Amino acid sequence: MNLLENFLQYIDQQDLFSPKDKLLLAVSGGADSVVLCELCKQAGFDFSIAHCNFELRAEESERDEHFVKELAAKYGVPFYVKRFDTRAISKQEKKSIEETARDLRYEWFAELIGSQNNIYLLTGHHADDNIETVVMNFFRGTGIKGLRGILPKNNKVIRPLLFARRKEIEDFTFRYDLKYVIDSTNLETAFTRNFFRNRIIPEVIKFFPGTDNNVLNNTERFVEVEELYNQAVTLHKAKLLAKKGNEIHIPVLKLKKTTPLRSIVFEIIKDYGFSAHQVAEVIALLDSENGKFVSSASHRIIKNRNWLIIAPAKSEESVTIIIEEGEKEIQFSPGILRLETTSNLQPPTSSNTVSLDSKEIKYPLLLRKWKTGDYFYPLGMKKKKKLNRFLIDSKLSATEKENTWVIESDKRIVWIVCRRIDDRFKITPSTNKVLQLSLTSS
Repeated sequence: MNLLENFLQYIDQQDLFSPKDKLLLAVSGGADSVVLCELCKQAGFDFSIAHCNFELRAEESERDEHFVKELAAKYGVPFYVKRFDTRAISKQEKKSIEETARDLRYEWFAELIGSQNNIYLLTGHHADDNIETVVMNFFRGTGIKGLRGILPKNNKVIRPLLFARRKEIEDFTFRYDLKYVIDSTNLETAFTRNFFRNRIIPEVIKFFPGTDNNVLNNTERFVEVEELYNQAVTLHKAKLLAKKGNEIHIPVLKLKKTTPLRSIVFEIIKDYGFSAHQVAEVIALLDSENGKFVSSASHRIIKNRNWLIIAPAKSEESVTIIIEEGEKEIQFSPGILRLETTSNLQPPTSSNTVSLDSKEIKYPLLLRKWKTGDYFYPLGMKKKKKLNRFLIDSKLSATEKENTWVIESDKRIVWIVCRRIDDRFKITPSTNKVLQLSLTSS
């Protein structure tokens, strides 16, 4: 069969879309996207063309935009273009050029498609792209999901050329005399994909002929392996994870008994911005001191007694906030908590301010909502009292009880915020320095 026949057969076998659907083609101007346009034209599909100008290659970027515009005119289809100051955005968001361009591209495509049900985005990704992706993912440590490669359909994004090798696509351009542009940076190994495409994979094939075909065959097997794997992971998560507000609570003892531990931990934490390299750090938390934590860009995993707590890193979103030594101000839902170490031993005059013996404080402190089982030694008492009973005796409303916060130091409650301090942290004649805590409305 020729490429067009294989193209139509692949669309049908994978149930990618209906001939009646509208298609938005992501076209860079390279051979693969030009061939995609020609195949869609020959197949009689209803399509339009979208092009991203990332302004990364000066005159070449302008050339590519003009070429794709002319291509749309040739086929008589709608043309959409958007320019991005990719370098500036990359620097601002602290991401690589490659990652920034990919994110910008798909965000814009999603805007173009909108919520319409009968329109799909088609990209020119082919089998060789898939080989490169799988090999890169192996070295990145992305797990089984990465080893199954690029999916032919992911929601409204469709890759109908994944069956075709690069040589088939190039042969098609010769057969139909299709012009296309060549990105001069494709030979630069500074970009990750180019490095694997031009250096790593060719060197491996020299020693293991057929490596490329073996990788493609493995992707088919790993699609099914991932399905079985995900079923098992879902069962483990259901047993281990408890959602509490914006937090996920995981029992330490139960997690320690789970096997295979490393894989389960990775599958739990990857959804919160943590990498495979942080799995060992998270496992170490299971036997660490109270208050220790591991951070990603968006979340923290905190060891809190017999629990691991996954909480948003932004304090205003978090229900468990870690306070490190030296921090002066914490913003959370009730207001702004200010911390000051001072030699002033005079008692505070405001009910929203307390003075504590600094030498009794061990960092990090935990600022959190109270929970069942909490207890403390109320100021002036030598016996411990359950916090629930204290709140009842204080005649607080249900809402006031629900919104009560505590500060904890080394498993000991220091302050029921704006209510009572713990007697063990009060100022004594031997006190030299004071930690003053005050809460003000934000």
